[in-house]
Amino acid sequence: MSRRIGILGGMGPLATVDLMTKIIVNTPAARDQDHVPVVAWNVPQVPDRQRALAGDGPSPLPAMLEGIAHLNRAGATCIAIACNTAHHWYDALQAQSAAPILHIAQVTLEALRSDMHGSGPVGLIATQGTLQARLYQDLLEPAGIACITPDHEQMASLFVPGCYAVKRGELDAGGRMLQTMGEALVAAGAARLVLACTEVPVGLERILSPLLPLCIDPTLALAQACIAHWHEQP
Repeated sequence: MSRRIGILGGMGPLATVDLMTKIIVNTPAARDQDHVPVVAWNVPQVPDRQRALAGDGPSPLPAMLEGIAHLNRAGATCIAIACNTAHHWYDALQAQSAAPILHIAQVTLEALRSDMHGSGPVGLIATQGTLQARLYQDLLEPAGIACITPDHEQMASLFVPGCYAVKRGELDAGGRMLQTMGEALVAAGAARLVLACTEVPVGLERILSPLLPLCIDPTLALAQACIAHWHEQP
């Protein structure tokens, strides 16, 4: 059977579409048939990942496992998760999936290693759950990449309202708050910014943020890994 990408999405829906768009626009193709075949489970009724990790809501794992099961039945030979915080449950999801699941932080590390436009510390724009789980720090720091993270006030006044503004479709307002978050990390010494929440690139790209040249986009890294899987046809 030819290879087929599965996307576990809905977290949020716009971030899922962003991943699909980045797969399409970065695939060298002369006709429809040259594009990557994708099956997306873009079902947003997954309990809030941030609230679950804060002990303020139900676990999203059963809903995510339902999506994984559907993607496997649909013939996915590789699965991408269009949400950083959801990777807190990566091991449990992989244990129930016949198809290998790409890890967004791992593909981002590979993108950082191949980035020829900068070095030095990176600023992480991410949910509190992603930061507390050290999803990125535990991969980047052993590779010699120092991480700068927001403080509590910046998370509460900039990241959280910016992230949820994007989820509500208020892309301009969300993008501006997330840009201010990025500017604070640059002021704290970050040479590059890792957009470690899938809402962040959506917001920054909407406002054409001047920070974009400094940014490493995990969604784009994930899209490129999906394309590579497709092109490695047996």
